[in-house]
Amino acid sequence: MKIRTVIVDDEPLARKFLVQMLNDDPDTEIVAECASGYEALPAIKKHRPDVLFLDIQMPEMDGFSVLQAIDQRHLPLIVFVTAYDQYAMRAFEVHALDYLLKPFDDQKFERTMQRVKAQIRGRQTDKIDAQMLSFLKELNGRSSFLERISIKAADRILLLKVNDIDWIESDDNYVQIHAGKSNHQLRETITNLERQLNPAKFLRIHRSTIVNIERIELLEQMFHGEYRVILKDGSQLTLSRRYREKAKQLLGML
Repeated sequence: MKIRTVIVDDEPLARKFLVQMLNDDPDTEIVAECASGYEALPAIKKHRPDVLFLDIQMPEMDGFSVLQAIDQRHLPLIVFVTAYDQYAMRAFEVHALDYLLKPFDDQKFERTMQRVKAQIRGRQTDKIDAQMLSFLKELNGRSSFLERISIKAADRILLLKVNDIDWIESDDNYVQIHAGKSNHQLRETITNLERQLNPAKFLRIHRSTIVNIERIELLEQMFHGEYRVILKDGSQLTLSRRYREKAKQLLGML
């Protein structure tokens, strides 16, 4: 059986080099090549690779966010790929199988593949899986994304848990936050707020709308490539064509 591999890197040249190296290895098979974290999630879910070559520094959803979003019951071996030493050291410290520091050469790649094959053939992945699960638990506990939002109203401050948010809509330089039966106004632009939310949990579906993907019940196709997004509470939103591809990658259902 060949080693099933997924490549995730937003740099075309880096992906091309990895593809060339892996294609030259008769023991490996590339099952998916992804240019973003959003694109990677459905590919990982579909193919369940043995090894994931994962870039750390990617816009919108970085490598660590990808790890937080994938099914922890089917973790592949992780080889982090990065151009920055501080990220390489962090990757090494979290017990990834290995890391490749860009620009890497044939010898470094070959050493990495030898480690990959040794782990798989020796069936010694249980220890690495346990280490990675431990890291993911720690990562989830110290997320760099917002966990609570402070909302000032008159003489009080409401600390709203981000996980309680259903959806968010833009209102000029404010946003309206919908959480259950309550609505809250926050002085913040929707673009700035989007940058602070976990992209594995919150999806921009319109220039004026962000939705908690856990609240989505179904999507109905409309005219001109748009979709009606129906939430579990019955709220109906619009997924515009501009954001359709990102939604397709993250939700894997369009």
